[in-house]
Amino acid sequence: ALETLKMFEKKDSRVKSAAATNLSFLYYLGNELEQATNYADLAVNSDRYNPAALTNKGNTVFANGDCEKAAEFYKEALRNDSLCTEALYNLGLAYKKLNRIDEALDCFLKLHAILPNSAQVLYQLASIYQIMEDPNQAIEWLLQLISVVPTDPHVLSKLGNLYDIEGDKSQAFHYYCE
Repeated sequence: ALETLKMFEKKDSRVKSAAATNLSFLYYLGNELEQATNYADLAVNSDRYNPAALTNKGNTVFANGDCEKAAEFYKEALRNDSLCTEALYNLGLAYKKLNRIDEALDCFLKLHAILPNSAQVLYQLASIYQIMEDPNQAIEWLLQLISVVPTDPHVLSKLGNLYDIEGDKSQAFHYYCE
């Protein structure tokens, strides 16, 4: 796959951007951040309006620890394509990491409207409400989450823990047993 994509690097800017975007993503998945960054730069320089390229660039910047700059790339991707769910999700994660909880919540609520049955989005919403110290809302989102992934032991344990904190020992016991 890498060799095939590298052949497309020499084509026009849109093809080059698409190939570089995919190469960047593959290197990112392989945890080769330097190569991922190089191809992300090539993709963005070839087509500044490619939301996937901007998202990949944001991912490489995020992986290198600069969440603020990563958020800028995700926002730029969203300006080019307001329905770029990867950019919106990653922007929410960046805001969460930056402790900008209200902005993170806004991102994940928007995502929930687009992807109502996304386990990852439901989990992030529950996590944010837990950070906000609103266990009732966290429980509500986790209950929605177990309707999507009913046998996830991590989620069931988290529900048990939240019910335990709230003093509902029977519900806590039920979810711990599940």
